[in-house]
Amino acid sequence: MKQGSLNFVITFGAFVLGFLIYEFMLPQFIKDGGYLVAGLVALSIMVVTYIFERLLSLKKAGGKGPLPKFLKTLVANLNSNDIAAAIATCDVQRGSLANIVKTGLERFQELQHKKEMNNKEKMEEVKRVIEEATMLEMPILEKNLISLSTIASISTMVGLLGTVLGMIRSFAALAKAGATDAAALSLGISEALINTAGGISIGILAIVAYNFFTTKIDGMTYMIDEASKDILMNLQSKHE
Repeated sequence: MKQGSLNFVITFGAFVLGFLIYEFMLPQFIKDGGYLVAGLVALSIMVVTYIFERLLSLKKAGGKGPLPKFLKTLVANLNSNDIAAAIATCDVQRGSLANIVKTGLERFQELQHKKEMNNKEKMEEVKRVIEEATMLEMPILEKNLISLSTIASISTMVGLLGTVLGMIRSFAALAKAGATDAAALSLGISEALINTAGGISIGILAIVAYNFFTTKIDGMTYMIDEASKDILMNLQSKHE
């Protein structure tokens, strides 16, 4: 499923589920916050969905087994000039780093028998292939981070909108002629506070998740860059 279609399904499903939860599952004091609460529930469902999606995707991107062990085995294979074993090691690990390295090694293996290219040209081609593979992997690692940051902003704005609407209701009750309608005044204040609390809570969760995943992806990106550079230097040193 394409990314745009997936986001549409998640958004639509979240708002349908949010409305059902609002109508049939929430206590009355929370429902007093108005129908914007249903929107906040939907946004919270979306945040949780994207968090689980990112956790699973990044776990898959990390591959099978610890990366230091994979890199140690890979370097040992390269030091033995066993490109086939290095590729097999990548097939076993199957993470983003392994996919990138495998692409470069396979291209290097193809170029070994081309007499019309010198070693420098071969290494430049391997470097280009690795850079292209890295560019293809990065969108997978960063997918849905924009959605999390957007929800963090939107949820705060929705909470603020609910606050304003609640205060309008409160001042409308105060403006009525005669005695103050305590029930209407309380309902307006309740609406304001519930939406404020909901919007801020969802915003905090989304921001924390966004920063966590950004830091994790930055670490993986650094490791990919360093490992790719080391492998290129290793290949170059043995085939000068």
